[in-house]
Formats: sequence, structure tokens, C-alpha cells
Amino acid sequence: MEVKRYVAGPYGANLYIVWDRDTKEGIVIDPGEVYEEVKNYIKENDIKVKYILLTHGHFDHIGGLEEMRAFTGGKVAISEEDAPMLLDSSQNLSELVFKKVICSPADIILKDKDVLGFGNYYVEVISTPGHTKGSVCFKIGDVCFTGDTLFRGSIGRHDFPGGNFETLMASIKEKLLTLKDETVIYPGHGDFSTIGREKRLNMFLKNLE
Repeated sequence: MEVKRYVAGPYGANLYIVWDRDTKEGIVIDPGEVYEEVKNYIKENDIKVKYILLTHGHFDHIGGLEEMRAFTGGKVAISEEDAPMLLDSSQNLSELVFKKVICSPADIILKDKDVLGFGNYYVEVISTPGHTKGSVCFKIGDVCFTGDTLFRGSIGRHDFPGGNFETLMASIKEKLLTLKDETVIYPGHGDFSTIGREKRLNMFLKNLE
């Protein structure tokens, strides 16, 4: 499995392209902004994007969604709680910053424990509300894409509409810290880490275990 990261947009959101070298099928996670470099990578590797998966509905993670959908034909998937954010610039917070982001509806509504397949791999949907009401993480084997729920050395913000600190911490404790220590996490912003490293070094998690 190949994981390619691009830092997208002025807010530094991570866009991930995850694909199977054997079958060329892949997924895109959180297309906050789409550059020609991103498109060229997909074209040059002949990646057939099956799904465009969204960890949540904030503008910095969906700003390039329609361009990516038109370019790849991938099916867009988001949680039921965050699905309305695609359609409303006040809910996805884009009207507060640089431009209004309004997208078409999602093709797939995700629920906790849903499983989506691409190539020889399976994506397990993990519901992790707290940053938004419908935040989710995507686990593929011993890799987990944590969106804005858990970062290297930090946690997601909880002061936006739909956010809640207690809910966020419960999601991290019950859904993420129960994963194997060697599980690699790819967050929505910043560098990758592991669950074990965050248990040891993340000051926000010291009293959670």
C-alpha cells in the first residue's frame, strides 16, 4: 500500500492519496485543495480513485472536493452528521475565511464500523465525534487516518460549532488509544506518529489510559 501526502491550502491540511500498487485502485482522503502536482501524481501512476473519503466537513478538508470528484470520478463519502456541511458555507466555516465552499451532496453516507474496499485493502470507518459531530477516522490495517481528532503531540480543536471537549476525549480514549501501539496515525494536519508515541508523549492524553 502506498501513502502519498500533500499539504493543501493556506491552513496546511493534509491530503492523502492511498493506493494499491498491484491493482492501481486507490482512495483520496480530505482534498482541501487540489494542485496540478496532485493530479499529475494520480495520472502518472494510473491510479483509479474509487472513493474520496472525508474525515469531517470543515472547509480546509473539502475545498478541493469538487475538482477532485470531477477529475477522478471517485465516490464522495462523509458521515451523516457532517454531510450537511458540504452544502452550507456557514456550517463548513468557509464563509468566515477566504472563500465560500459549497459542494454537491455526498454519494455515500458513512456510519461507524462501515467497511469500504479498494484494491486488496479495506477501510474501516471509526466514528470519533468531538472536533465536529460527525468526525470519523479511517483505519486500513495498522494505519489510521485521524483527521482533526488526534495529531502528533496534540488533539483537535473543540471550540467550533458541533465540537465538544468531553466527546473528543472520549473518542480518543475509547476508539483510538485502544488500537495497537504500533498503529501509524496520519493526521489532518502535521506529521505522522504512532498510537504508542502519543500515549507516551502527548500531554493531552496523560490521564486518559
